[in-house]
Amino acid sequence: MKAVLILFDQAHYSQIERDLSKLNIRGFSAWKEVYGRGSRTGEPHYGSHAWPSVNNAIITVIEDSKAPQLLRYLKELDTEYGNLGLRAFVLNVEGMV
Repeated sequence: MKAVLILFDQAHYSQIERDLSKLNIRGFSAWKEVYGRGSRTGEPHYGSHAWPSVNNAIITVIEDSKAPQLLRYLKELDTEYGNLGLRAFVLNVEGMV
């Protein structure tokens, strides 16, 4: 199993949530109003007067075979809307209850 942590501009939330279902990925947890800034480029997302944008985050645990398809989808979304910012990290899941 793989855990995929997706961090993205709040503008992507509805689309990503909808498209997870289209990719047959049902389970996820989400956080709204996640603050930060990219390590290479992009504007800070602090939810402040100076930097009003904020991020959201979604984590999903999926079968290993679904991870490449999800990452391709996220890469395409990031390429299409590169100015918004999107990052995804894949982690090995050692066990689940």
